[in-house]
Amino acid sequence: MATTAQDIAAQWQPYGKKLASGDVIPAIGFGTYALPEASDCIKAVAQAIVNGYRLIDGAAFYNNETYVGRGLRLGVTKAGLKREDIFVTSKVWPTHLGYQKTMDAFFKTLNDLDIDYLDLYLIHWPASAQNFENWEELNLATWRAMAQLYSEGYVRSIGVSNFKEHHLRALLDTSIPPMVNQLEVHPGYSQESLRQFCRMQGIVVEGWSPFGRNRLLSHELIVHLAAKYQCTPAQLCLRWALQLGVIPLPKSAQLEHMRSNLNVLGFEISPADMQLLLDLDREQVGYSGEDSDTVRFDM
Repeated sequence: MATTAQDIAAQWQPYGKKLASGDVIPAIGFGTYALPEASDCIKAVAQAIVNGYRLIDGAAFYNNETYVGRGLRLGVTKAGLKREDIFVTSKVWPTHLGYQKTMDAFFKTLNDLDIDYLDLYLIHWPASAQNFENWEELNLATWRAMAQLYSEGYVRSIGVSNFKEHHLRALLDTSIPPMVNQLEVHPGYSQESLRQFCRMQGIVVEGWSPFGRNRLLSHELIVHLAAKYQCTPAQLCLRWALQLGVIPLPKSAQLEHMRSNLNVLGFEISPADMQLLLDLDREQVGYSGEDSDTVRFDM
């Protein structure tokens, strides 16, 4: 078993996924949503990098990109790495959809993070009929900005988040289709048909809320299977995602959990047990209730 952060990072490297851009996205990420503020956020991001994480997932909506950027620089320095060793993601929020607003939001994010480029930029939520009369036009205008940022080298890969099939279809007809779709994916909410659609389109799926907002960690089946595989409930959820071909994005400010979440390569869930976990979809265990067609945003 790996014993150092460098060993752990090297172990994970073969599991990364190649994007349509040609870049390889690491197979597990470190989420930065709702991290503690200021110095604690800086410390958490730095610790994540020092302990082997190479994908840092952020967003303008998280209101912590200044601290995430400082943590990124601190972690890179402490780990003896370079900026290009870390895959940095951010997202544009619905209040900034549209061509010019997206451009402005992107460069604010770049300035807040204090970096020269992003590895991945996502549309955080699609414009939908619930929030916008011209939702299809707005998504396309936003995507035009994303494609321009990609073509000009400000971002190395582009994609979306929380997009359903009908949101994706218009973007798939553009010259640069989405490369990633970040979705809520966990036992109890696997989004199987949407994941299969993305796979057929060459879109890599990332999974947010891999523990179902921590509700899964005490679920009877999860606890039972974790004992069977001699792992933690969190490790079981992460391994399940990996075996589905999903890049999970766990978050923890606790060092012990950070390390534990990377230690999921030493066991494999059987097909029968994978199916039991997929069957939890009937209960929608841990589902956030956030549907991209019905969620409302304060505009």
